[in-house]
Amino acid sequence: MTRQFPVVCLVGPTASGKSAASLALAARWPIEIIVMDSATIYRGMDIGTAKPDARERAVAPHHLLDIRDPAERYSAAEFRHDARALIAEIIARDRLPVICGGTMMYYKVLREGISDLPQADPAVRAQIDAEARLRGWPALHAELATYDPATAARLAPNDSQRLQRAIEIYRTSGVPMSQWLARRPPEAASPWRYITLSLEPGDRLALHARIARRYGAMLDMGLLQEVARLHARGDLHVGLPSVRCVGYRQLWDHLDGRVTLEQAVEQAIAATRQLAKRQLTWLRSLPGRQTVDCLAPDATAQIVDRAAQAWRATD
Repeated sequence: MTRQFPVVCLVGPTASGKSAASLALAARWPIEIIVMDSATIYRGMDIGTAKPDARERAVAPHHLLDIRDPAERYSAAEFRHDARALIAEIIARDRLPVICGGTMMYYKVLREGISDLPQADPAVRAQIDAEARLRGWPALHAELATYDPATAARLAPNDSQRLQRAIEIYRTSGVPMSQWLARRPPEAASPWRYITLSLEPGDRLALHARIARRYGAMLDMGLLQEVARLHARGDLHVGLPSVRCVGYRQLWDHLDGRVTLEQAVEQAIAATRQLAKRQLTWLRSLPGRQTVDCLAPDATAQIVDRAAQAWRATD
């Protein structure tokens, strides 16, 4: 039997220290980092996404950063294609690929493949958006729960992008999204063995405090000005995934005059905490993940030790 090459996947909720841990790995081994993040793909969105800076990128190559303009979209299927190609290329260079990020849909698709979902229908999407403006996304979330409770259970009531897609799929096909996903075709045997190292908080409230401090630091670094530059372009709007990114949408609403800056900041911190909760729910469903308390003083050292064990077989 051919031995599968181990690919370390460093995952965790927002603000759990994934980037610091990946740089610690880079200090020990010749790694290249494949960033698994649906926000850092966008150019000009640096502060609010905690995108690795030039110094961090000099420590190890980072892939899939700045690959889209904020007016463009990037799907989970595209991530799967790009990440698999990068894994093969990195291994061919005799280096070690590390998947690092918190967009768990990307990770699920990378590991399990993707179903042949119905194509997007612009007319249906426009109708759903119009209904959301009248009724609100929580009302559409409640509607989704009546015919696709499994999908509704994993989506937040204000997760407009994913709610829109789930409702669109049902309205165009008559089949709930959860049933489409269950039809996923069998995957060919992977040449890689994914080793999931998950940074998770032992104290949820402590992670919440860290999230608030980090968002405050982002504002001090000029996050509002970063969002204002995007807002001033004129071609971006709240229907785009880039603008709906947590921490950006709330400041966008402030610039539109809908809320005060104080309200926007409170909403952004609350939304980030909800994002962390959803990420942790995803993580707990992953088979075989190895958990490390991200709040532990030696969390990074534990990640290094676990990665060493995974890579020892390649020596």
